[in-house]
Amino acid sequence: MEIEIKLKQLLKERNIKQYQLSEMTGLTTRTISELVNNQIERIPKQAICKIAEVLEIEDIREIIDFEK
Repeated sequence: MEIEIKLKQLLKERNIKQYQLSEMTGLTTRTISELVNNQIERIPKQAICKIAEVLEIEDIREIIDFEK
């Protein structure tokens, strides 16, 4: 079982580009890119909180979930 970061899907559904999310959250484009492409080993809690706040997400499972 692995953790899946569903940010790519969320951005596509909301028609938001990675650079736009970077500007909205104050996170670097590199951090956003690594999260979108599931290339990050440790998920930064602050980054996920900022993304959830900006995208008005109340359920963390909309951003991350388990992949079987």
